[in-house]
Amino acid sequence: MPPTNLARRQALTDAAIDLLAASGVHGVTHRTVEKQAGLPPGTASNYFRSREALLVAAAERVVELHLADMEQAAEHQPAGGADLVEMLTESLFTAATALRDRYLAIFELKLEALRRPALAAALAGLQEAAVRFTAGLHDQLGLKIAPEKVPALIALYGSALFALVSAPPGTVTRPSVKTIVDTMVHGSAVPDP
Repeated sequence: MPPTNLARRQALTDAAIDLLAASGVHGVTHRTVEKQAGLPPGTASNYFRSREALLVAAAERVVELHLADMEQAAEHQPAGGADLVEMLTESLFTAATALRDRYLAIFELKLEALRRPALAAALAGLQEAAVRFTAGLHDQLGLKIAPEKVPALIALYGSALFALVSAPPGTVTRPSVKTIVDTMVHGSAVPDP
């Protein structure tokens, strides 16, 4: 068997991510991925023997991209502290707009993982990594977030992200995202006069 061409493998997984966003999990087949990637018939089955293997590879790729984005975000945080509402607003707005397709793909994969243990295993590290990374970033930035509250904050973020990416494209605005984040961070109670 010839050595794996990593660029071709990445092209296939990236095409699968695009198809997950556009057509859902049922739109991802070897043939549609090859066509999306502009590769000859039979290429995807040479890299991924089954449809499940293709979905697992797409999940691994989306986790890789997500972790790289988290690292890049950490590098671009201001020194000397940050405003949690502003930081989360920027992150959520970017995820819901510029990275919309990636997060649609993640949600498709998470739902499919309920029925596919191999896919669930590929996505399992995403939540753990997000909690570790977020707690570390909050500590690094001097944010006063109790470590035990981080999983709840991530759950709220994920719920907000689902609502935003499933909204009609082009309808997400920075002010609406900031309102959501402000409610996540400060609650919905009306302040005393």
